[in-house]
Amino acid sequence: RRSRPPFPSSARSPGGSNRPQPLTGDRRRPRTRHSHTARAQMAASLRSPPPVPAAFRRSRAVVRASSQSSSSSSSAVSSSSSAPKARFVARRSESVSVQQLARPLAEYMSLPASQYSVLDAERIERVDDSTFRCYVYRFRFFALEVCPVLLVRVDEEPNGCCIRLLSCKLEGSPLVEAQNDKFSASMVNRVFCSSTLQGSTLQQLTSDTTIEVTIDIPFPFRAIPVTAIESSGRQVLEQLLGVMLPRFLNQLVKDYQAWASGDSSRKPLGTGEI
Repeated sequence: RRSRPPFPSSARSPGGSNRPQPLTGDRRRPRTRHSHTARAQMAASLRSPPPVPAAFRRSRAVVRASSQSSSSSSSAVSSSSSAPKARFVARRSESVSVQQLARPLAEYMSLPASQYSVLDAERIERVDDSTFRCYVYRFRFFALEVCPVLLVRVDEEPNGCCIRLLSCKLEGSPLVEAQNDKFSASMVNRVFCSSTLQGSTLQQLTSDTTIEVTIDIPFPFRAIPVTAIESSGRQVLEQLLGVMLPRFLNQLVKDYQAWASGDSSRKPLGTGEI
């Protein structure tokens, strides 16, 4: 018995080979060289995207750089401007009665600044005729020890003078000295004399002082409320004025007495007491 052929005779190739031929309904479009080339180009473009033109690369780099610089500059400005600040203000007026001597107190108070005594050579040094450098007492502010160094100018006024702060430098620990560019200070001290009663030999010598300080609060202290820092700073300034003004006036009275008695050497009389 003959076995049946695996395919119908109509499916055989014209050459008589037994290789099956696709049926008419299942025929596919034959692949051409053009389709192979297109697919290869598409695959290559997916693997490596087309190069960006040089002009566009430069413009994109400029935009990126400008955006980075603007963001960094804006962050720098915001960081400096966002630092919390504290403001301390202290005012004090101190007076002392002075017995008028042979040379009147008003004449002493009208001396030019070039003839002023430095009063206390250990704490005050003359820079020029009207400018002086003052070393203030060391004091504690929270856990920090601070020593301000003041540069002041003396301007002559009727019956006295006006002492104005030109600059202030803080000395102390590295944290203290790092605040030198983060604070501002102003001070005005008016010193003048006046008669208590007409014809009286007693005169009043008065020192009227106002100090104002504004600081950027250091990072370690930013957890403390600003009101608490301002209250502590104001108390420190008031204590300094309460100690320094009476000593300053006492030194001034001693210098007047030496001048009125004929001592024109203008040697400092203080020994670190101011």
